[in-house]
Amino acid sequence: MSFDLAKEALIASGLTSEAMIGTYLSRLDCILRQSISEDSTDNSISARSKKIFESLWKDKPQRYRQHGHFRFDDVIDAQLSEKSEAVGNCLGLTLLYNCLLKRTGIQAKVLYLENAFNIGPHVLTVLRINNAIIDVENSLPEGFDYGGHKQNPLRLEWGDKDLVADIYQSAGTELFEEGEFDEALRNYEKALIFNPAYEKARLNKAILLERMNRTR
Repeated sequence: MSFDLAKEALIASGLTSEAMIGTYLSRLDCILRQSISEDSTDNSISARSKKIFESLWKDKPQRYRQHGHFRFDDVIDAQLSEKSEAVGNCLGLTLLYNCLLKRTGIQAKVLYLENAFNIGPHVLTVLRINNAIIDVENSLPEGFDYGGHKQNPLRLEWGDKDLVADIYQSAGTELFEEGEFDEALRNYEKALIFNPAYEKARLNKAILLERMNRTR
């Protein structure tokens, strides 16, 4: 069975009910319909990908926030909201865009950068179309075919499971900061199941275990 990025992202975000997961998948399809509603004579992968990207920004021109939503249900709700609000951080926006692409049959990968824009770890979409590599910087309105990361020597390409691991890692860190140690540990361990090579999750798990041993 193929890996269902959208469904696994919702589960990683904390949804457990099949009915609720189905509701959010329907909302995701609603966003997709809004993104491809206009007719176009160019049906190439590049044109379709760019159209979806531009539609998302047109509907939400202030959609990026550094510490914004990363849980997928929150991102979907924010994109559909009539309020003028941020939709998500780089993880949330990349999740949304990649899931929309996949629902149109376009295969997208993720580019992980240990440090981008001098603010730390960062993710964005990468498309391989024919012999071209297109970076899609979801945090910028002019980010389609973005060239600013091309020379970064630490470019690391991720797959869908690695992206889901980043949701668990982010949730674990949020729970750690809130003092919910057991739940934080569970999320770090989930992150390592989806991406056993994720050193950030492994390090945070070790720090958490040390903290738990000191406080119990």
